[in-house]
Amino acid sequence: MKSFVVALTASVAALFVVAPAMAETKITIGAVPSPTAVGTYIAIDKGYFKDFGIDVDLEKADSAGAAMPLLASGRLDVVEGGLAASYWNALAQGLPVIMAMERGSSPLNHSLLIRADLKDKIKTVADLKGKTMAQVSPDGIQQYEAGKALETGGLRVKDVEQRYIPYTQLIVAFQNGAVDAGMSIPPFSDIIQEKGLGVVLVNMDKVIRPEPMANVAYVTNSDWAKKNPEIAHHVFVALARGARDYCQAYHGGPNREYVMKLMIDKKVATRELLETRPWAARDPNGRLNEASVLDIQDWFFKEGLVKQKFPAERLIDASFANEASKELGPFVLDNKDSQLPGCR
Repeated sequence: MKSFVVALTASVAALFVVAPAMAETKITIGAVPSPTAVGTYIAIDKGYFKDFGIDVDLEKADSAGAAMPLLASGRLDVVEGGLAASYWNALAQGLPVIMAMERGSSPLNHSLLIRADLKDKIKTVADLKGKTMAQVSPDGIQQYEAGKALETGGLRVKDVEQRYIPYTQLIVAFQNGAVDAGMSIPPFSDIIQEKGLGVVLVNMDKVIRPEPMANVAYVTNSDWAKKNPEIAHHVFVALARGARDYCQAYHGGPNREYVMKLMIDKKVATRELLETRPWAARDPNGRLNEASVLDIQDWFFKEGLVKQKFPAERLIDASFANEASKELGPFVLDNKDSQLPGCR
């Protein structure tokens, strides 16, 4: 009997040695850092991906456009960043990319700023003709925003001299007079104003239509999503949960302090700015405004940044957001007294 127990114990032990541990599914997301990116940080921090056995490798991306080749080649599974002409050009090349979910929409609190020392010379948008204007990239969503702003003064982007400068460097460019004006986003636009270096010429939320403007999106590799439909579904459910947590904090919900600390830890905003300035909005169901995406496409096409236009169903696969919303149920605000627009 003793020999039987010993043998049985040894067999069980061997079984545990031989049997592999259940492996997590690894995915890679390329993220452009910004306050609305905190939805992804929340999903990672609170274990929303882990709940589905998914391990996320989050890689910093300078822009969605720059990351598009990595997404198309399969080195990234998802990219989150501003809509860019490179997305349309990737579609035109037949590359496997598709917009899956919203990650930022108006009100955005984006601004067209001018140098403070020029406020007496540049009083209207029309006064920008021939002036130098900073953009973050040659084909990004801020080209569209700049175009919309310039149109209010009867101008087009070709009527200004464009300089490509990262958001973080616009402060220096204003200090040394390298540019006359520039497109900016919080918290950088707030810092420029607080330092007395620039003033707002155009509040983008007041001029961009249709609204809400689709500004930032999650774009996925469509080949990967088709081969891994369950994993892809779970990824976007986790991201939608993170977005909803962000929206609760946006409206002053009980988790606001937690979300603020996460943004501060990730260095996408300071406490002072988070407590005193409005936050960018999101859609709690991750749905992209189709009319806005089509208007962006029309503008890119008019300016020659894209050579081909596509129907809405080729630009957006709404099933990811729809299925995530169905699984999570209706979004209900914790702070029912909030009157803020957006994130509803």
